[in-house]
Amino acid sequence: MTSFKPASWAYAEDFADEPQHIEAARIQGEHLGATPVTSAAGAALRMLAASTAARTVVEIGTGAGSSGLWLLDGMPADGVLTTIDISMEHQRAARAACQRAGYPPQRTRIISGSALTVLPRLADAAYDLVLVDGEKDEYPAYVEQALRLVRRGGVIVLDNMLWHDRVADPAVRDETTKRLRALGKELRERDDLLTTLLPVGDGLLVCVKR
Repeated sequence: MTSFKPASWAYAEDFADEPQHIEAARIQGEHLGATPVTSAAGAALRMLAASTAARTVVEIGTGAGSSGLWLLDGMPADGVLTTIDISMEHQRAARAACQRAGYPPQRTRIISGSALTVLPRLADAAYDLVLVDGEKDEYPAYVEQALRLVRRGGVIVLDNMLWHDRVADPAVRDETTKRLRALGKELRERDDLLTTLLPVGDGLLVCVKR
């Protein structure tokens, strides 16, 4: 195992330039208490969207729109982002961020409500990519829905899967950490998924559906 190199990690985290329209959304998210993804995690989301030519994307947890903007930047010009959040304030901020970025209204479908109420109404195998970034206690239920929603060859991404360095420490045993740790291992062992954990931001677990 290679030794940990903090300077290299910091360099990688800052490697991707954060576009101004995303920076503005990130700052707004911080003000609203909706923790945004880092530029490294956002750039990874953009790359995943671009590499799969994702035209249909579901985002669980809109925040102030920064992660959605990263995804839109990687999607084709006719791609549509469906994003779900229970907070109307967050959704207003995200809608304004998309408008400032120049995305026409038809590129986003912003749905207000609990994700576990909204997701069952979405069509089976109709999505290229699903981003899970909502309530951590509901992650297993989100994943169950995401597995239904994403097409074969599509991608499921879970944010915060290192959970502030807590998941990697076996001595940390709070309920949220245990739930995320167990979920990551469960997805890793599934035969119908190819799974890897990217140490960017707070940890992106990426699964490709076979």
